[in-house]
Amino acid sequence: MQRLLFLTLVSAFLFASCEQKPTLQKYFVEKSEQASQGFTVLDVSPSILNLEKANLSADEKEVLDAFEKVNVLTLKADGKNQEAIQAEKEKIASILNDKKYESLIKVNLGKDGAEFKCVGKDEHIEEFILYGSKKENGLAVVRITGEDMNPTTVLKMLQLMQKSNIDVEQLKPLQDLFQP
Repeated sequence: MQRLLFLTLVSAFLFASCEQKPTLQKYFVEKSEQASQGFTVLDVSPSILNLEKANLSADEKEVLDAFEKVNVLTLKADGKNQEAIQAEKEKIASILNDKKYESLIKVNLGKDGAEFKCVGKDEHIEEFILYGSKKENGLAVVRITGEDMNPTTVLKMLQLMQKSNIDVEQLKPLQDLFQP
């Protein structure tokens, strides 16, 4: 009888630990398979910056090495897909409401807005997320992954981007989203 109780408890624990909660990563994978529905998903490696590592300071090299990749997802508004965009906004909000995503900054402008969140603490942040939407343009989610990042690292990465020779053609879907 004790053995049966033990097996039941172990089975219950295994099923509970295998819970399939939606994650931002799963969302990106799902939407990359739905390009025909208006989604654009880009995976960008730090190599897009076209920076010559020999010309970087030790601090800049460390910042560049902390980044693994940047994932960008967009859904452009076309005047006919407002209901679809609203449904996607609700899905994204549901995912980002998980307690693992710590809110850093939130800007609400009526039905438009932006949010900056992270996964991790202090000097050990694994993921930064920037999510924004604008009724006339659509929505965008930018997911920056790496190891032992912090907010300063992200700011330094932005500075590195200014120094870089970025192939802007790779970022065209994101640029198109934010143009009127």
